Amino acid sequence: MESWQFPQGVHPNTSKPAIEPMASEASVPKREDFANLALEGPEPPSLSYELIGMLRKAVRYRSADKHFTLSVCAMSILHSLFPILEWSKSYSLKSFRSDIMAGLTLASLSIPQSIGYANLAKLDPQYGLYTSVVPPLVYTVMGTSREIAIGPVAVVSLLLSSMVQKIADPTLDLASYRKLIFTVTFLTGVFQFAFGLFRLGFLVDFLSHAAITGFMGGAAIVIGLQQLKGLLGLSHFTSNTDVVSVTRAVWVSVHEPWHPENLFIGCSFFLFILGMRFIGRKNKKLFWVSAIAPVLSVALSTLMVYVTRADNRGVKIIQKVDAGINSSSVKQINLNGPYVTECAKIALICAVIALTEAIAVGRSFSVINGYKLDGNKEMIAMGFMNVAGSLSSCYVATGSFSRTAVNFTAGCKTAVSNVVMAATVMVALELLTKLLFYTPVSILASIILSALPGLINVQEVCILWKVDKMDFFTCMGSFLGVLFGSVEIGLSVAIGVSFAKVIIHSIRPQVQILGRLQGTNIFCNIKQYPMVCQTPAVLTTRIDTSFLCFINAKFIRERVTGWVTEKLDEIRSVVLDMSNVANIDTAGLAALEELREELLSHGIQMAIASPGWQVIHKMKLARLIDGTGEAWIFLTVGEAVEACLASKKVKGGDLEC
Repeated sequence: MESWQFPQGVHPNTSKPAIEPMASEASVPKREDFANLALEGPEPPSLSYELIGMLRKAVRYRSADKHFTLSVCAMSILHSLFPILEWSKSYSLKSFRSDIMAGLTLASLSIPQSIGYANLAKLDPQYGLYTSVVPPLVYTVMGTSREIAIGPVAVVSLLLSSMVQKIADPTLDLASYRKLIFTVTFLTGVFQFAFGLFRLGFLVDFLSHAAITGFMGGAAIVIGLQQLKGLLGLSHFTSNTDVVSVTRAVWVSVHEPWHPENLFIGCSFFLFILGMRFIGRKNKKLFWVSAIAPVLSVALSTLMVYVTRADNRGVKIIQKVDAGINSSSVKQINLNGPYVTECAKIALICAVIALTEAIAVGRSFSVINGYKLDGNKEMIAMGFMNVAGSLSSCYVATGSFSRTAVNFTAGCKTAVSNVVMAATVMVALELLTKLLFYTPVSILASIILSALPGLINVQEVCILWKVDKMDFFTCMGSFLGVLFGSVEIGLSVAIGVSFAKVIIHSIRPQVQILGRLQGTNIFCNIKQYPMVCQTPAVLTTRIDTSFLCFINAKFIRERVTGWVTEKLDEIRSVVLDMSNVANIDTAGLAALEELREELLSHGIQMAIASPGWQVIHKMKLARLIDGTGEAWIFLTVGEAVEACLASKKVKGGDLEC
């Protein structure tokens, strides 16, 4: 009996050795033997096996030591949860000096921004500073990014204030509002931790890059409009975030008595910050000028107000900022109250948005420095830091692009720069809060406004229009939804358009007619490659969908039968290239059977080439192969076409295509 092994170097399309094997001619299998490989493979893993495997990966921590012991398992878990145990071994004094300088520079930007973002979240100023203390410390020991700067960000602050205030109005009951914020922060951390633990990072991908681009742009404009309250020194302002409500509120307010000093201070220092940023970009050695501009603006404007006592002439100041580091907020988290469901919904949105921003920022800088960011570990770290933050008077923290850029430019080497920044903020909380009493509110508005241009990416929108119109409409739907509706409407529109795009592509997948590239056994799309030639008697088609299912089965069957009907007198065989079909459901199997019977009624033979692992397995279980015939299942398109031509005794000239 002849025995053979599958030779190395076989070309997947031609079934011929790409490199001549060092073996006798008898060891090379015949074409029919290759065709049988499509039917003789083992059964694919079951759904239960894949689910169990996914859970095993979620809880398994690998070690180089094959001998399993309790100590090895414990160390493996510790190194996985706390990456600092790995990189701290090679940490040097030189790196520490760089991290100190980067951390101090980062703190000079974080302190004024944190106060401004707390104001955006409708919280007292100290809560923004608290959020720049505990979360960065937790992230340092658990995160995998070296450059990312942790703290409050504008978009998440807007999300919290716009959604939580619908449950509790901060102007009427600030204590209840604050409790809800801490509860949402706790649940946000739980969701993020669960995403990382069970490797559910794909949930973050439900918001596409186009959707995030539009959402960030719309949120930036909404945030900017919200700052008109502080910039103009208005006492009464709308709580809505849409552009129509804000414009109406500004129009009503300017007809009432207002103090132009607020606008003068805000605009003057806004231009000052932009000027310092321009200098920093022109000369990379002066990057620190841009970084210290916000804190310098706070110091100068506070001194001006104190010396001139402008607060007596209508300039609004932030007044009291509570001194001392973070106090416990454990008792303020309420998981049994009547609004837990609403808090969970808000937390899920915040978790996804915060993770999307943080991972995007982290990956951008990890690529520059040539190392890999572990997305699942990042989610676990973000989850832990927000849970810890919720217990210590912090609200949702994530990675900030603007502060991360400053951290990177300042020369940070590791996440220790976050520790230095947190320590500096703690010193400010203990010693400097009394000095912030006369800080004008308009300066906080100008600091937030100066950070917004980075969220609006007009160039990316233009690229979306040129490359993919559906992505452009997704982006604009998200942008307009945030701008003229609300944050929730913008997110809903973005997710809705994204899902609609996926559904449209799923319902109407591409079904291509293939032709042979002359002198080869390669089959290509005749529209993409007009030089290929078709065999008149054989209709060769490729189904370009990974899942042949109830959504698209009817469309695919009708598309193939339509082509057959157009050339009914010429076609004698139909070859279905299913190399791209990874899976199939019962509706897809039924469509294949209906197609086979319809073709058979016209005297046309159907052949299937290169079916996927799950596809061939389900065809066996459904006994579809019995009807089609094992002889008409092929490993490659070339084999299928040649078999069809041979069975119909087509002239040899048609083979030389």
